[in-house]
Amino acid sequence: MDIAIIKYNAGNIRSVQYALERIGASAVVTDDEAEIRRADRVIFPGVGEASGAMRYLKDRKLDRVIQSLTQPVLGICLGMQLMCRHSEEHDTECLGIFDEDVRRFDPQGQPFKIPQIGWNRISDLKGPLFRNVEDGSFCYFVHSYHASTGEHAIATTNYILPYSAALQKDNFFGVQFHPEKSATIGEQILKNFLEY
Repeated sequence: MDIAIIKYNAGNIRSVQYALERIGASAVVTDDEAEIRRADRVIFPGVGEASGAMRYLKDRKLDRVIQSLTQPVLGICLGMQLMCRHSEEHDTECLGIFDEDVRRFDPQGQPFKIPQIGWNRISDLKGPLFRNVEDGSFCYFVHSYHASTGEHAIATTNYILPYSAALQKDNFFGVQFHPEKSATIGEQILKNFLEY
């Protein structure tokens, strides 16, 4: 199986590559359109800032490439947020794959730390991405922005308010947490994506 990890100016790409190696898969890190289109699975990871990441994608026409992919695609953290319609982070128009807006957490005067960093439960699990994953399992999160729980939500989490831990529309999947840092649960989710 050919797996492509989309290369752009967002961190965390190597840790995704290492996580795949731990489950016996290998991936190429690339921003080459032909290589991405040829892949059986595409992973769109990211840690960083939305507007700069979208600018990089648009400059290289990777935004159009991602939007037009027909094989299974997995967005991780910032990658998932960029697959939404709009982000409040520097008022950024995103890829519009998921009909969701991404908003900054508002602690509303409560003693919540932003960004959320650490382990949190994922619930209301639906679909093939969560095969053999128990409802209420813990995954690792690092983020200041979140997508609401709309029609594409396939998992939810609660931090300050309920929000989407994962989204799916057709062949596109997105997870707000980091499966590559979520121990055996994360490995199972990555395996499920590869086997989808």
